[in-house]
Amino acid sequence: MAAFMAVTCLVVVVHDVPLGNYLQRVEHERIVTALERDAFLLAGRSEETLEAAATPDPRVVADVHRYRQASGARVVVVNAAGDAVVTSDDDQSAAGGSYRSRPEIETALSGDIATGQRHSVSLGTDLLYVAVPVVSGDRVLGAVRLTYPTQVIADKVRGQIRMLWLIAGITVLLAGVVAFVLAGTVTRRLQQLRRTTELLADGRLDARTSQRGGAPEIRSLARSVNQMADRIEDQLRQQRAFAGDASHQLRTPLTALRVRLDNAADLVEADPEATRETVAAAQNEALRLQQIVDHLLVLSRADDAAIPRQEIDLAALARARVEQWQALAEESGVHIVVTAPGTALVLAVPGATEQIIDNLIDNALAVAPPDTTIELTVAAAVGSDAVDLHVRDEGPGMSAQDCARAFDRFWRGSTDTAGSGLGLAIVARLAQASGATADLTPRPHTRTRSGLDAHVRFESSAHS
Repeated sequence: MAAFMAVTCLVVVVHDVPLGNYLQRVEHERIVTALERDAFLLAGRSEETLEAAATPDPRVVADVHRYRQASGARVVVVNAAGDAVVTSDDDQSAAGGSYRSRPEIETALSGDIATGQRHSVSLGTDLLYVAVPVVSGDRVLGAVRLTYPTQVIADKVRGQIRMLWLIAGITVLLAGVVAFVLAGTVTRRLQQLRRTTELLADGRLDARTSQRGGAPEIRSLARSVNQMADRIEDQLRQQRAFAGDASHQLRTPLTALRVRLDNAADLVEADPEATRETVAAAQNEALRLQQIVDHLLVLSRADDAAIPRQEIDLAALARARVEQWQALAEESGVHIVVTAPGTALVLAVPGATEQIIDNLIDNALAVAPPDTTIELTVAAAVGSDAVDLHVRDEGPGMSAQDCARAFDRFWRGSTDTAGSGLGLAIVARLAQASGATADLTPRPHTRTRSGLDAHVRFESSAHS
């Protein structure tokens, strides 16, 4: 009976300790993400006030106070000199004071996002902070900082963990009742289960126990342990990947949708027909946004091998995606040209090819200087039954060593100052799911051109 209860305790600990740590990490990441989003919204609303160096807009002050009441976070808006313009304090006593000495404010005023945790001497507590720059063109007009007590996160997680341990205690007690009846017949099999749970507790999430032999109840318990380990291993991987992939993937269509809606707003009075066309294109982007969400959900819940591939015309898709990107590229002074045959049929996971093209063009636009060209080429591979996709830019390029690491998740090269480090990792994942390969190589350096060649090789459907 004692051995059975001990094994059950180990199973619960293996499940609840990593889950408790994961809940704490997720809660922290959720609050940081929400604070970054809200800080950028407040920065956008404060831009006009900071640019005009005028008395704070009452609407901005009202927004700051409403946000403090709704979220509990403290808000400080500073100008380029680091002086407070608007705060969420009721008496506005901090307005006009200098915040330049705060390291997060200094970082935000230099144009970067600052997130982290530090101890506040004035408040006597630990704070979670997010500071973002308020930018207009190439100028940093000021910064918005949000601070949040870390004790709030700890209290939320503590309540969840208490519930987990309550369930764990009930589970152990029930195991004792069952063990009282079955202890005489299950000792040997429980020792095997104990060894498996010890391996899981040591981080060996691939450890599994035999489901053969013993009483039916023991075989059922062995299956439950294995299924639990499978779910823990798979869910931890999928949840981390899905959160990063989804945020990165949704940014591109949302940006395109915003540009088209802005254009529609500008044309609504002068050219109704052009407005209708622009709105129709925005609707197409909204539909593509929904499709991206659907595909991300599919990729997050199934193994790549379980997703059937379909025949896709890569040439037609490349031309369509370049057409969608032209407006955004023209705003940056970059030209996009596409070279492709009439048709190029390949096999790929649904939605993967357009996301691959969008990510590669997005990365190229991020580094391409004005008055340069991004070349997108679709052609049959030389010496093999495959189709090659190339996206070449004229940016600063990277070394061969950096190119080899570029597909690692969250890795960013020295030329990438704003990206999340997920774009090429998603390209590699979608290419693998489609039975394709992806690589990145430096272009031959000349006096007037350098850059990178992003290459994806797809399997041709004509030879599948």
